[in-house]
Amino acid sequence: MNCNGIRAATRKGLYAWLLRVDPDVVCFQETKAQEHQLPFDALGLMSYFTIYADAERRGYSGVAIYARRPPDRSHTGFGWWEYDREGRYVQVDYGPLSFASIYVPSGSMGPERQRWKDGFLERFEPWLQQAARDGRSYILCGDYNIAHRDIDIYDPQRGAVWSGFLPHERAWMDRVIDNDGWVDAFRAIRPEPELYTYWSNFEQSFEKNRGWRIDYQLVTPDLRSRILNAYVYTEERFSDHAPVVVEYDLPS
Repeated sequence: MNCNGIRAATRKGLYAWLLRVDPDVVCFQETKAQEHQLPFDALGLMSYFTIYADAERRGYSGVAIYARRPPDRSHTGFGWWEYDREGRYVQVDYGPLSFASIYVPSGSMGPERQRWKDGFLERFEPWLQQAARDGRSYILCGDYNIAHRDIDIYDPQRGAVWSGFLPHERAWMDRVIDNDGWVDAFRAIRPEPELYTYWSNFEQSFEKNRGWRIDYQLVTPDLRSRILNAYVYTEERFSDHAPVVVEYDLPS
């Protein structure tokens, strides 16, 4: 889930919700906090193993994973210094299974940031191709900042000129799913339209359901048959994004 600031999300009830839901693994993006700045409410989840990849710049970006069991291994970053310093990747491994939290840059702030995003996607695609062949099972949770299909955005006609729905961004997602074999876990069992994960804070976008689906769990093909259920939780609002919850039948 993109928190748009984990401290702000906590004030809106995020940790209380997690305690009720009791998930095995939680992936956060845009934490916007150094680990030592976590709110007091975080102590309620002390039973979880936690790992953060913080951005060097305070109050910016950052990803984290909370997990019920300590992993066999964990690491942060791709090895791409210019992007790693923004806190965009963290991974935990359990035997042959890996979970990761990913935050793809946004290009909505102008041409320079769009070029920065495009550079990330250019490097990320070969990484995904290699990961799909390395023999591990992956669940890659994240804010990808791309709405893939027409049903993933409230106004696809107007959206064709907006960052996040540009033709070359959608083509990138086409290649990742259609050519490289990654499975969009949510769409694998939830093909309905108007299921969004992000709404801007303007013009009552949430109330009117004028949203985007830009938060994904991409999984390797071997996990396709293990997807049991998927939904977007919208009964409470912790952020301008909503949690994407996917239930899997995974080996213990």
